[in-house]
Amino acid sequence: MTPSEQPVVRLKRPWLLRERRGVEPTTSTELFFDLVFIFTITQLAHYLIAHPDWRGAARTTLVLALLWFVWVYTAWGTNWLRPDQAPVRALLIALMLGSLLLSAAIPEAFAGSGLVFALVYLTMQVGRTVFALWAVQGQPWLVDGFQKTLLWFAGTSLLVVLGAVVGGAFQEALWAAAIVIEVIGLSTGFPVPGLGRSPAERWMVEGGHLAERCQAFILIALGESILVTGSTLAQHLDLTMSGAFVLAFAGSVALWWVYFARSAPAAAEVIARAGERTGALGRLAFNYLHPVMVAGIIVTSAGDERLLREPGAPATAVAALFTLGGPALFLAGHAAYKAVLWRTVPTNRITAVVVLAALIPVCAGLGVPLAACATTALVVTMAVIVADGMAGRPAPQSRGPRSPLR
Repeated sequence: MTPSEQPVVRLKRPWLLRERRGVEPTTSTELFFDLVFIFTITQLAHYLIAHPDWRGAARTTLVLALLWFVWVYTAWGTNWLRPDQAPVRALLIALMLGSLLLSAAIPEAFAGSGLVFALVYLTMQVGRTVFALWAVQGQPWLVDGFQKTLLWFAGTSLLVVLGAVVGGAFQEALWAAAIVIEVIGLSTGFPVPGLGRSPAERWMVEGGHLAERCQAFILIALGESILVTGSTLAQHLDLTMSGAFVLAFAGSVALWWVYFARSAPAAAEVIARAGERTGALGRLAFNYLHPVMVAGIIVTSAGDERLLREPGAPATAVAALFTLGGPALFLAGHAAYKAVLWRTVPTNRITAVVVLAALIPVCAGLGVPLAACATTALVVTMAVIVADGMAGRPAPQSRGPRSPLR
């Protein structure tokens, strides 16, 4: 249903809703809320560093997914609500406090702090949705959507609580089930028996705003990776460590360049102009693909920490997986992001992912020094940047690329 086809409604609290005057700006309150997640990403990176095995990676993934739900659904909420209004601002500050508690609980999320994490998660997911229902009264399509999501959020959050209560392997299984159910609900429009579902084309999303919000989160994650390496460098500063730090810093810059140099502004424009496709496009691009890129940054950060501690040490399987697999995961997520938005095959990114993945067993098997592994990852990422630059040059007598919206 297009905006012109929407029935005339009488909003009970119109001052709480954004007016939809083009691309909605990201407010200082939203950016202030985001600052908490610097601590979140740091905690996740440290957890992965402290648990460098498959179970540690799986647990890091579970916690990242749950925390991403908290952040991204808050971003969707402020896509409709005005953060500069006192009630919405108070909500965001309360969610900041809850996010801090969640982040603080990460190291013991599968031990003593699991129940605290789960109860705070339940309170945030349900409380935010109840507030949104109160704020949008009088807007039928928003009320309908939030009513359905409330039931799904309550159900998945209770699974998270139940997992924390039973603990052990059951906790991991129940948290994984909650995440899968959440993804299914979002993909199908949160169907509820007797109420139907909320199709994506009815979400009336301002895509440019959501794109800016996710870009801000990628910046936070990249900034955290620099913070982790800087903290390690400060513990033992010498020429060798300084060289390793420069290499790790260059890797972070390369990932930033891949995401922001060309794709980010164009992506915001594509999503902003997608019309009725904006809801479905935003669901795929932001809820599903951005956490893959964030995970790649976290893994890369863990690899950088190992690089700074032992730059000349031979790469183990875990170290090679962190150092080469982190950039590969980021590039895979960005390749899917570009494919979704532009409906093209990002050959250079796919090639880079394949090369990096193939080099992991080679570097581990030959015991290649960590610094050499990191240099290889940097060279491959730089090759993607160069390929992007060459592709961006207009060919002689070219009519330009086909618009993804045609």
